[in-house]
Amino acid sequence: MSGAAAALPAPGAAPPLPRSIEALTARWGPRWRLLVTFTAMLGTVSTILASTIVNVALPDIMGAFGIGQDRAQLVSTGFLAATTTTMLLNAWAIEAFGFRATYIAAMAVFVLGSALGGLAPTEDLLVLARILQGASAGLLQPLGMQLVFRVFPPERRGSAMGLFAVGVVMAPALGPTLGGLVTDSLGWRALFVTALPLPIIGVALGWVFLPSRDRPAGTPRPRFDWPGCLLLATATAMLLTALASGQRHGWSSDEVVLEFAVALLAGAGFVLWELTARAPMLDPRIYANRGFACASAVAAVYGAALFGTTYLAPLFVQLVQGYTATRAGMMLMPAGLMMVICFPLAGRLADRVAPTWPMVIGLTVFAWSCWLMASVDTDLPFWTLALWVLVGRVGLSLAMPSMNTGALRALPPRYLGQGAGAINFARQFGGALGVNGLSIVLEQHTQLHAAALMGTQDGSNPVTLELRRMVEAMMAQEGVPETLRLAGFEDYLSRVVLAQAQMLGFRDAFIVAAVVCLVAVIPALMTRNARARN
Repeated sequence: MSGAAAALPAPGAAPPLPRSIEALTARWGPRWRLLVTFTAMLGTVSTILASTIVNVALPDIMGAFGIGQDRAQLVSTGFLAATTTTMLLNAWAIEAFGFRATYIAAMAVFVLGSALGGLAPTEDLLVLARILQGASAGLLQPLGMQLVFRVFPPERRGSAMGLFAVGVVMAPALGPTLGGLVTDSLGWRALFVTALPLPIIGVALGWVFLPSRDRPAGTPRPRFDWPGCLLLATATAMLLTALASGQRHGWSSDEVVLEFAVALLAGAGFVLWELTARAPMLDPRIYANRGFACASAVAAVYGAALFGTTYLAPLFVQLVQGYTATRAGMMLMPAGLMMVICFPLAGRLADRVAPTWPMVIGLTVFAWSCWLMASVDTDLPFWTLALWVLVGRVGLSLAMPSMNTGALRALPPRYLGQGAGAINFARQFGGALGVNGLSIVLEQHTQLHAAALMGTQDGSNPVTLELRRMVEAMMAQEGVPETLRLAGFEDYLSRVVLAQAQMLGFRDAFIVAAVVCLVAVIPALMTRNARARN
């Protein structure tokens, strides 16, 4: 049989689906581009929803597994750390396997992670589920933008990216509210179950509408940087594990010191390896460009501020003010919707003015928002806190487009691909450190305030004596035996002191976020007059 005859489909068999961009356009017509955009958006929206929807359920997860917030924060940081690592694999995966295979594989991993999260019997398996979700997010989030850019002609890319961005920005706007409703109605495990339909639909649509790789037949698959990937994953995992373990085992314990040492050695090994690798995941030489290095520092702080406060705010209103998960999500929704409005306007501004001042103003506005939130207390009205969060999101919306534009403008053309991945890496890595770091500040300062407050509760404190009299009188009315009243009062007092200490700990964490954003103004100012160098 000749080669041509062998290539023909068997009688009665369906012809193979076209896989190139040109063939798909011919098959489906002009509407194909919209179908591709919708398919890509499903993947991106699924992963962005997953990154925000769980935050409002953290108190329920803490209660279900009997863990503190030092362990619960791994549910958030595990997702962000995995996203950070796999985001740098996106360019290689698309070149090696094409859009279709990469998209379907990443969505399949996301489905697996969601199913595991819904069934997880321990917190360790729940963290593993979040790592799987985050790993798929790192591949899917850049893929959507690249795909839209590839299939639309230059004159229509702006409107296509605008349509794509609306879906992307709406996901974090609605995620906390949706998460609260599902948690209160069906329980936190249902969050993972409700995440399944979108990626399953996405796999089906991706199989039909996405193009396969456009690498010429016979071209060797690009080399994968296995040593770089393993070193980066080890450094990231060990660093975040050490930060989480320090609260439980002590910062000078052998276990924590070893974890920090492994993280440091793996990080140094990653940098040295990438300097000599033939196809590096992340070329460290791009940080020799002052403008790009400073914009990357701003991106790291941006990620820390955005993800860190998105973690803290719903936790505060649930633990201190007693909000339900639904009400906590509703508190974040106005800020998310404001970002939908502000992002397109900030994007236009980034095209017309130098990036320095939008970054400086945006960081300053967000720092002011955190400073306002540093005065939170148990009686703070719902709309006051919602307004303070909204002000911060306006600042971040103003900073982000200029931050990305300024970073890439500072690079010579040959580094643009590396730069796009690196700036996203900086933002995601900053987010993981922000959640972890603010969690540590909250835990430590809560303990410090609790110790200081308990030291004032002695027999000479008239306020304590009056409180004891009132509490014991109420217990007497309820028929509590006299021998148990002192123990009941001490238990009540400890709860009051812990609640007060927790509120003061949240205040300190918001102050730290404000100070970090103000410090980031310095590298933002250093982007002035930065020029691309060949």
